[in-house]
Amino acid sequence: MTEPRSSTVGDPRPVLLTMGDPAGIGPEIIAKALRLRPELLSRVVVVGDVPTLQKALQLTRAHDVAPDPVLAPIATLAEASGLPSGCMAVVQACVLPRPVPLGRIDADAGRAAADCIAWAARAALRGEAAAVVTAPIHKEALSAAGVPHPGHTEFLQALAAAHLGVDVERVPVRMMLSCPGLRTVLVSIHVALRDALAAVTQDQVLQTLRITAAHFQRSGLPQARIAVAGLNPHAGEGGLFGREEIDIIAPAVALAQAEGINASGPHAPDTVFMRARQGAFDVVLAMYHDQGLIPVKLLGLDHGVNTTLGLPFVRTSPDHGTAFDLAGSGRASPASLLAAIDAALGAGI
Repeated sequence: MTEPRSSTVGDPRPVLLTMGDPAGIGPEIIAKALRLRPELLSRVVVVGDVPTLQKALQLTRAHDVAPDPVLAPIATLAEASGLPSGCMAVVQACVLPRPVPLGRIDADAGRAAADCIAWAARAALRGEAAAVVTAPIHKEALSAAGVPHPGHTEFLQALAAAHLGVDVERVPVRMMLSCPGLRTVLVSIHVALRDALAAVTQDQVLQTLRITAAHFQRSGLPQARIAVAGLNPHAGEGGLFGREEIDIIAPAVALAQAEGINASGPHAPDTVFMRARQGAFDVVLAMYHDQGLIPVKLLGLDHGVNTTLGLPFVRTSPDHGTAFDLAGSGRASPASLLAAIDAALGAGI
């Protein structure tokens, strides 16, 4: 598999920014982000729907003092480099048969979001883009549109596997959530809690450690200190509260250490995130979705970034959802999206 570059600094290829669900805040935070940071216009190409982006510029205009960028529809990524300064390049990557109602689950919105993701991912897989940054999507809208994937991570994994001509299992991916002071990588992603517990196997934990270590190796931190959280309270308390730490997690950590990975644990999950924030570790490996995401979102939702590890291209996204309650108000903050763009441009890992 082709590995993504460790940094996009100096890479002349554009960063692709998908608009997300058009019924949510994605188009609005894109408009706000590129209005507030016009220097990004020369690096970013928006993959979306031109009328939706135009409407988003109008909706957010009263909330920002900076001038609007000039929306510039393009048919190919090569056209972006020839645009005048101050233009927002937009690839029309989807078809919306009607204006979708803001703040509501809508199958047409889900299909448009999926088409934009697929367009951007395929361009990145062909080597035409430096990175992909995805604005928020709604999982129920995706499902209503008939998309057989529960979220970005699994959809991008499937697209990468199809491009490479391999089974999905041959492209193992993981979510890394980051905020100032804390990074966490998840063993399992969007599955029911019962299934997440069943996913805590020696092979899954070891594979997650390998993917995490490889990411930091490419990012210039070859001996990243990886703290592995336990599954049970107090990391099982010597088997009193469960044996997963003894039978599964500790052996996986030992195997990773034998491969030269700087991993430790299992650590008590109720304190390991605090210790990481205090500087004891570079990243925490969490056993399931909420174990890892709750501390990150508590500490830094406004500046949180989701990075997909294991893909053959760089992909980041803001660490929040479609915020249907804010859609159309123009008040949604672009801070997390800007953090995701900066991360994609090589400003963070």
